[in-house]
Amino acid sequence: MGEYVKTYDGLQWIIKLILAIIPITGWVNAILYRLAKGHLIAGVLCIFFGWIFWVIDLITVILNGKPVLFAD
Repeated sequence: MGEYVKTYDGLQWIIKLILAIIPITGWVNAILYRLAKGHLIAGVLCIFFGWIFWVIDLITVILNGKPVLFAD
């Protein structure tokens, strides 16, 4: 799973933004990214409250270039 984080972090900002804008890819990415970082509880919360994490991730990708809530 660590390879997923390296691959995602290596993407250009515009690609990350496009992935974050699309709700399904943003939701799946939120789950995978947090699980790959070792945040099991945050990954499970993304499953149940995906739309909240999707909005927060969209904002943090715009501002920081990557998801940061429960992912650092």
